[in-house]
Amino acid sequence: MKSFTVSPDLSGKKVVRASLLAFPGLSAPTLHKALRSRDIRLNGRRITTDVALAEGDIVELWLPDASFEDTQPAATGGYDDYRIVFETDQLLLVNKRPGLSVHPGKGESGNTLIEIIRRDQHNSGMDLCHRIDMNTGGLLLLAKNKDSLEQAIRLFHEDRITKRYRCLVRGVPETGTPCVCTDDALMKELSAWLEKPARGNVFIHDEPGPDDLPITTRYRVLRVFKKAGPDGESVSELEVELVTGRTHQIRAHLAHLGHPILGDGNYGRNSYNRFFKAESGGFLKRQQLFASSLIFSKIPRDNVHYGLSGRTFSIEPMYDIVPE
Repeated sequence: MKSFTVSPDLSGKKVVRASLLAFPGLSAPTLHKALRSRDIRLNGRRITTDVALAEGDIVELWLPDASFEDTQPAATGGYDDYRIVFETDQLLLVNKRPGLSVHPGKGESGNTLIEIIRRDQHNSGMDLCHRIDMNTGGLLLLAKNKDSLEQAIRLFHEDRITKRYRCLVRGVPETGTPCVCTDDALMKELSAWLEKPARGNVFIHDEPGPDDLPITTRYRVLRVFKKAGPDGESVSELEVELVTGRTHQIRAHLAHLGHPILGDGNYGRNSYNRFFKAESGGFLKRQQLFASSLIFSKIPRDNVHYGLSGRTFSIEPMYDIVPE
């Protein structure tokens, strides 16, 4: 157990936010779970809601000592479901762990990201501004009410928010047309056509077929790990920008080019993935793909999210392997 007395600068803040400032090694999900479990006391009384604090209040956190250590493990499935990266009165930006569904689907309910966050935030009106695949980790933006959701979705539709990913892939891609992105980053642009069956994997074609959807993907090579793969083949780390956001676009498009994402058994080859050993032990079983950045361009003044104009938020991917 650890405790703290609310100082003048913490007065008015809620329990979770004040506790994070008092003990930076804690995480918001840990504290929300502690509230649900009645493991936090305010002035000697157990509390279950994230209430505002006053100067002189005494907060007791009845948590294991390990909870106070800033040691988020490598991506082994043993770390928090999510961590808060940034928050406003309207939005919540979180870093989601791989393997966690973001919303209920067939056979899944109760423990998806949106349901967990709604419980943690005591806000049934929280909603997803966009989505990422279950097995993709990284940044996800959520709105706290309907109006902020609609205005955030408008920014996505107007291309005022750029989504970028980082991944490890087989080989070193070289194809594409050079282009300059909105933040002046130099990338290569790829165009193709995506066929989406009623179920199962999507297919990428160089020429359009009936009902195919156009896709555009941009990328740049960040690092090359020479002879890191089987038979002395290189592995590279890419930063990828989605111009269109189709189902499985990054995974399928890169695999179509001959550079599947490491650990992706659907669009890559398990025989290749088994060459790599995860740091946690055993074979590499999870795709090495993370939503790594959200870039906000100029936002109109009449949009409630105007204060985020020009802001960029990024996280470091928590790869299961570190090629040498």
